[in-house]
Amino acid sequence: MSAHAHHSPHDHDSAHDHDSAVTVLGLGPMGRALAGAFLDAGLRVTVWNRTPGRDRELIDRGAAAAASPAEAVAASPLTVVCVVNYDAADAILRPDAVTDALKGRTVVNLTADTPARAREAAEWAAAHGIRYLDGAIMTPTTTIGTADAVFIHSGPEELYREHRPVLDALGGTHTHLGEEIGRAAAYDVALLDIFWTAMAGYAHAVALARAEGITARELAPFAQGIAAILPPLLEEFAADVDDGTYSGELNPITSAVSSMAHIIEASEAHGIDAGVMRAVEGQARRVVALGHGADGFMRVTELLGGHRR
Repeated sequence: MSAHAHHSPHDHDSAHDHDSAVTVLGLGPMGRALAGAFLDAGLRVTVWNRTPGRDRELIDRGAAAAASPAEAVAASPLTVVCVVNYDAADAILRPDAVTDALKGRTVVNLTADTPARAREAAEWAAAHGIRYLDGAIMTPTTTIGTADAVFIHSGPEELYREHRPVLDALGGTHTHLGEEIGRAAAYDVALLDIFWTAMAGYAHAVALARAEGITARELAPFAQGIAAILPPLLEEFAADVDDGTYSGELNPITSAVSSMAHIIEASEAHGIDAGVMRAVEGQARRVVALGHGADGFMRVTELLGGHRR
């Protein structure tokens, strides 16, 4: 089977405008922000979205609206996909007409999903002569096109370098994390794990504070103080994990278990569900039972497992 692109009336234009044409599939808030940043950078932008009407403002700003995904991907050497998950991305990219139109072109998939789905998508792309990069967007829609945007990418480095000039139009920092295609998604889920467990902790803390007559606004400046303690600890604890030292010099896990027990008791006295903290306390108590009570909290990492190296 030929891996060459099917020719279309756009092909000669695409060859000349290789560094200035891009297609965006998916026009939710993030997709619209991506397309808008490409337009602001002066690129020739083609857009398509499953739900009609979301392209109105982008068309007014100079984007070309495609009637179908196949027409959209044929318009540019580079297609950027940003939809809700890989099921949605597959539904757009994998019909035969779209797959055929993508042959020889590049897909940068900025859709969030799991590392396993990224690897499976890369296998599909390779089998159909489609060049594939995976990525993730680590900052909100409002940052796109500004210096505050953060993008991470994984896949063939040469392909990343080739399309970097167009990706730079999205602003901010772009980091290539390696050729293994699942790395961007792995960073994404690990970093979002920090974010959402932190948000869960904050929501629980606010519920506990309110039960004690403290408003969320009263707690907030002190909560920010707790958050400010974390950055140096994240670095120090990373070394603990990678070096296998798990030092408990700052705060042995036996002390941590004691403070967790106080949080659980105070919460449940007010009828507040303490299930998340009970789960964390359970992990910490297991570490103590295994004879690591003098170690720091990060010894829990060993208990959780998941090592590949």
